[in-house]
Amino acid sequence: MDPARIALFVAYDEPVVTPTTESGGALRVLAVDDEQPALDELVYLLRTQPEVGDIHTANDATTALRLLRAHAIDAVFLDINMPGLDGMELAGILAAFADPPAVVFVTAHDDRAVAAFDIGATDYLLKPLREARLAEAIRRISAARAERRPIAPEPAAAPAPDQDEVIPVELGGVTTLVERSAVTWVEADGDYARLHTATGAHLVRIPISALETRWQEAGFVRIHRSYLVALRMVTGLRAVGTGTVVCLRAEGSSPAIELPVARRQVRDLKQRLVHRPRRQAGR
Repeated sequence: MDPARIALFVAYDEPVVTPTTESGGALRVLAVDDEQPALDELVYLLRTQPEVGDIHTANDATTALRLLRAHAIDAVFLDINMPGLDGMELAGILAAFADPPAVVFVTAHDDRAVAAFDIGATDYLLKPLREARLAEAIRRISAARAERRPIAPEPAAAPAPDQDEVIPVELGGVTTLVERSAVTWVEADGDYARLHTATGAHLVRIPISALETRWQEAGFVRIHRSYLVALRMVTGLRAVGTGTVVCLRAEGSSPAIELPVARRQVRDLKQRLVHRPRRQAGR
């Protein structure tokens, strides 16, 4: 995958967060491991280090990237073998950040150290992890942090509402990145959602209700218990029998689409269409 593009990656799985005390000048750490016992052990040892403040945890790269976007993180302690994006791929993404966190690999494999340091890892720790070895890694992180950022930075600002987002779609071991701006409508499929774009449909493991909340400020509106649409794609409403359908314009090779609107949503949808920003109506 192209690291420059993957750096825009935004995850939507619910995060697994383990906050501790306020960090102040202490290191803010993210621990990532798909094996929960190993992750618990790592967190336990990190808590013994006086230089470590807040600790967040993730079981996969998807959750890790979401946490990195939501929190200021100084260091990532990272397993290598994980489902989806593995630790090496995730470290490659972090290296493309404007202000990348330090990366320390924590793994049972001793044959990837050269590759790890080639992509800028601060340290490479082998499992089972020893407290003294972890303390050495913490000292290296603190020293590098002092050289790179002698003055503590302001907390990371929240992303602008209109900033495009990318959602990962995994199929057959291949991860495809779908930009929110490419999505024309979303269809509920149980606990999953199907993202419809000009190039096809993509099934993702996230409820449509979660996308409704996350994408509301980006111009998406829930028209039915099963459908979420991008207002920029709406060309009008049409009465069909005793109901109403919304008309979505054709895009690329995709045909024009008509979707049912729940009765209780018709009035709100009409108001949203009338008052939507001119820049959306002109897209």
